[in-house]
Amino acid sequence: MKNRRKQRQSRTHALAWMLLFALLAAGFAAWAGVVGMLRLVDGWTQDVPDLQSTDAFSYAQESVMYAADGTTLLARFQLEKRDPVTRDQISDYVVWGTVDTEDIRFYEHNGADLVGIARAVVNNLTGGAIEGGSTITQQLVRNTILSQEANDITFERKAREIELAVEMEKTYSKDEILQMYLNTINYGDGCYGIQAAAQNYFQVSALDLTLAQAAALVGIPQSPEYLNPKTHPEDCLERRNLVLDRMLQAGHISQEEHDAAAAEPLGLNPAPDAPADGIYAYPYFTSYVRDELLREDNPYGCSYADLFEGGLTIYTTLDPALQAEAEAARDAQLARMAPELDAALVAIDPGNGHVRAMVGGKDYTAAESGQVNLATGSGGSGRQAGSSFKAFTLAAAIKAGIDPATLIDCTSPMTVGAENTRIENFGNANYGIRSIQRATAVSSNTGYVRLIQELGPQTVADLAHEMGITSDLDAVPTLTLGSSAVTPLEMASAYATLASGGVRHDAVVVTRIVNSTGETVYEAPDTSARVLDERVAGAVTQVLRTVFESSEGTAYGSGPWNGQPVAGKTGTSDNFADHWLVGYSPTLSCATWIGNPAGSISTASWLNCNAFWQDFMSRALAGTPVQPFPSTEKPDYRNDFNQRQKARYGTERQQAERAEEAERDYGDPSTAPSAVGQTLEQAAQTNRREVIPHAVLFDQANNLPNAFATTRRRELVFLVRCHRVGLLGHHIDSAWLLASARDGSVDLIDNRRLVTQRI
Repeated sequence: MKNRRKQRQSRTHALAWMLLFALLAAGFAAWAGVVGMLRLVDGWTQDVPDLQSTDAFSYAQESVMYAADGTTLLARFQLEKRDPVTRDQISDYVVWGTVDTEDIRFYEHNGADLVGIARAVVNNLTGGAIEGGSTITQQLVRNTILSQEANDITFERKAREIELAVEMEKTYSKDEILQMYLNTINYGDGCYGIQAAAQNYFQVSALDLTLAQAAALVGIPQSPEYLNPKTHPEDCLERRNLVLDRMLQAGHISQEEHDAAAAEPLGLNPAPDAPADGIYAYPYFTSYVRDELLREDNPYGCSYADLFEGGLTIYTTLDPALQAEAEAARDAQLARMAPELDAALVAIDPGNGHVRAMVGGKDYTAAESGQVNLATGSGGSGRQAGSSFKAFTLAAAIKAGIDPATLIDCTSPMTVGAENTRIENFGNANYGIRSIQRATAVSSNTGYVRLIQELGPQTVADLAHEMGITSDLDAVPTLTLGSSAVTPLEMASAYATLASGGVRHDAVVVTRIVNSTGETVYEAPDTSARVLDERVAGAVTQVLRTVFESSEGTAYGSGPWNGQPVAGKTGTSDNFADHWLVGYSPTLSCATWIGNPAGSISTASWLNCNAFWQDFMSRALAGTPVQPFPSTEKPDYRNDFNQRQKARYGTERQQAERAEEAERDYGDPSTAPSAVGQTLEQAAQTNRREVIPHAVLFDQANNLPNAFATTRRRELVFLVRCHRVGLLGHHIDSAWLLASARDGSVDLIDNRRLVTQRI
């Protein structure tokens, strides 16, 4: 019996020890589990951001762009609609509605609310309204610091969120946290922050929201897409009334206030939709500036994030008044042309390079345009400059010491190159031997090709680049005829170098950029560089003035209406595809272009930019005093080309004497060979001499003066050229009227033959 008792005691002790061991093991396991879990959580939260160094609360802010006046809004650039406000700029209805709905114990917990989590779990399990259990502080952390992890439904993300929320509550006050929350939460329709939402849905400030309006907005963040009052008004209304219920339960509104607000309709007053691209005015210019700001390695130090989130204020060079005149001149030009044609213009201040006006076409938003900017080539390419490029050959010649009084062969046609490329003057007119200055006035192609052959095409290309042309140029003889594509922006900039007396300024569109804290982060530098001697630039200007002032000039009479002296050059590309006039006064350089935006497509041969340019420059300079070009000394014309040409052709005076001698050979003008009723070919047979007295010949195909010849050439040149630029008459289907400057007589010429002749 004693042994059995000892055996029972032994088994009891063993069981006790086993139980003790089991309890110890369980305790150890629990302790190990807790320790392990703590270590795991510690690992999860090891790399959470430091609240003191994070920029998560630096709200993304829109950037704004202004014209030169500092007040005309050009654009707003933003990824999200945001407008941060302070606590005193927010209605108490919003504050209490948010707390009562999202986190009733907000002012009691330390960032993580265990009571709230438990309540949410019980509520969800019992079939109540779904609750997340996250505090306002946790939501703020998730939407800012942990925004990259916001969609991760894991214990790790939750642990990191709680860790940061608790830390945030130690760092910021409750009101500061609530303010940050209300400035960052998603209110749908692209709105982030209560102020943006209030403006978007009701066009009021966050401070002026009514109880019903505030409750409607407070309800949206639970599901910004499906509670958007614009698209889901019934759901939004239901959620609004739930917010009102919770505000009543919390004691923040009375029953009367609750019932009155619940009885109200949503009462939306949506703000007009902002432009999708953020551009509010002058899209050709504004989009160009935007693209420049985003261009890789741009000089502004601007990134995509800077422009769309950085809260920059960008000041540009655009003059709204001048821009309005440019658009008016464009509209007038469009009315004069076929509907498929378009027009572009750029105006630049020669003193600093500021782009003051830019028109890139008729309609930036038109689908067929594809948002091609004809002024800059953006979205497309440049266009052939035609004879407007001759200005750079002229500048290179004078810079090289070639006197514009030197004679040059302007006979037509001619051939150049190994392939014997045929070069003709307009209408194959034979301008004979004349000075470079007079060759410029009539825009002789053959004379200028011979001139660039003397200089070397590369010399001209290099100088054009120095003056402001940025496009690639083919260094070939036809370069002087504008065979390479350029843009109106480049041409206006390069001609501005002449207007400034030989000092180039890079084209400027942005003058200053200020960041969100008011610090100037960019200011346009001084890019001025002298590329031409002042005397050379002055001499070029004097020659280019004859284009407007000489009766032979291709833009004769097309200067500003106030009499302001101007200089410049017309241009037409092959097959009349592109038409240019680029010119300048001492204070403004302007390039105009017309043509088919679809490409190098032939247009009417009678088209030109003269009226377009004149219209704009007259508007731009109206009311300003006439300002003469500065007087300059003559350059030092030391180039043996002058002597070689003199030995070959003599002087311009000698050429005039020879013409007078030829006139005397005819005797009485009434006895001169008649070309009345003859075609061009027949007239050429009637008189094989260079001068055909008393005859104006017509191009049968184009109904335009092809060639002119008279013993009193200057007078008839005046008649023909003036009419071609539309100053003395207009096109009459089958005839042209030419008024004689000599005696007032009028000659009627049909579209095929000379029907009368009279001096």
